[in-house]
Amino acid sequence: MDISIFGLGYVGCVSIGCLAANSHKIIGVDINKHKVDLINKGKPTIIEAGIDELIATGSKKGLISATNDARQAILDTDISFICSGTPSSPTGHLNLNSIYHIATNISRGIKEKDRFHIVVIRSTVMPGTNRKVAEIIQKESGKKRNEDFAVVSNPEFLREGSAVADYNNPAVTVLGSDSPKALKTMNDLYSFIDTTIIETSIEVAEIIKYINNSFHALKITFANEVGNICKSLKIDSHEVMRVFGTDNKLNISTAYFKPGFAYGGSCLPKDLQGLGTIAHDAYLKTPLLSSIHESNEYQKEIAFHLVTKYNKRSIGVLGLSFKKGTDDLRYSPAVDLVEKLIGKGYTVSIYDKNVNLSNITGTNKAYIDEHLPHLSSLITDDLKKVIHENEVLVITYREHEFENLIANYPEKIFVDLAKVTEDTTLINYEGICW
Repeated sequence: MDISIFGLGYVGCVSIGCLAANSHKIIGVDINKHKVDLINKGKPTIIEAGIDELIATGSKKGLISATNDARQAILDTDISFICSGTPSSPTGHLNLNSIYHIATNISRGIKEKDRFHIVVIRSTVMPGTNRKVAEIIQKESGKKRNEDFAVVSNPEFLREGSAVADYNNPAVTVLGSDSPKALKTMNDLYSFIDTTIIETSIEVAEIIKYINNSFHALKITFANEVGNICKSLKIDSHEVMRVFGTDNKLNISTAYFKPGFAYGGSCLPKDLQGLGTIAHDAYLKTPLLSSIHESNEYQKEIAFHLVTKYNKRSIGVLGLSFKKGTDDLRYSPAVDLVEKLIGKGYTVSIYDKNVNLSNITGTNKAYIDEHLPHLSSLITDDLKKVIHENEVLVITYREHEFENLIANYPEKIFVDLAKVTEDTTLINYEGICW
């Protein structure tokens, strides 16, 4: 394929070398004459393992060139990658001026073309940038999106020091576009890479790198705080984290990555507090671990405000235990929600088929006696009764019998804390995180 790369910095230079290595003809484009001259001399613009040989080889084969002429580069290629830097402002916002400037230059070439052109955004951008770029190109070129051109969001996940290896062996390749034609071409382009290609919405593709890197930062900080605690106890922190990483069913998995209501139960709150106490006794600060409880409490506040914003006084809660399939009410976020609703003067009734008051004993009973001493007057095993008696119904966990309620009772308002349905177009429905 004939491809133009806009921006000859880190991502752009690696892209040129790797694409040329797979026999694509590449034109690099940059306003910096020095970078253009380097590429035209068969030299990379960055220091990175393996890139020198790739650029030199591609140049010798006549597959790599560079120019300042954006218009001609568009006319000579079918796909353009935007790889410009997007530095952060002091407030954390990205400076996208270079992206929009490139989009304007690209539009001038597209204006003169009579064949379909694909613009691929590799730069890290804010959600909404894809559509803004398309608007610029459409306005400046007079051409129609998805008829004459398309814009694809294809975030890069390259690590400095291993960028060439990461390009050729990515964990996943993400493509976001509303053009099936462009997506097919991009799949063909990446056919040489043995990877999972995920086609998703434009917005997901735009935000996913922020999520990835924030989680990577979280993991490093988590490991460091664990390391500090372990050192204070003369425990081998690397062995602890090695054992931690061997559990790929829960620890290193998607098991807990489901946005929704707060966590609860007898284990997570207790053990988190216990680890915090160990750190405190060792005179250690653990800002990350300490913030987890605060964030969990905030999620409960979000749920409360979501339930009460409709100004309805009768609330039905479907599910009281901390998760489905158990009668454990200890530290259940649903119990906290009910307790707060009652305290604010709301009328509440509860349905939970797993909670049998006569079977609640020990610490479970002590907890519920402290927080909901009149639970027997609030809870029932009659689901229809709770539905008919209340204006707002709160679903706290996924249960098969809850799945069709929203569609079957359009006159009721449903607040979903567990994502029991994929149909978010229902007008009587709102999810806590979606």
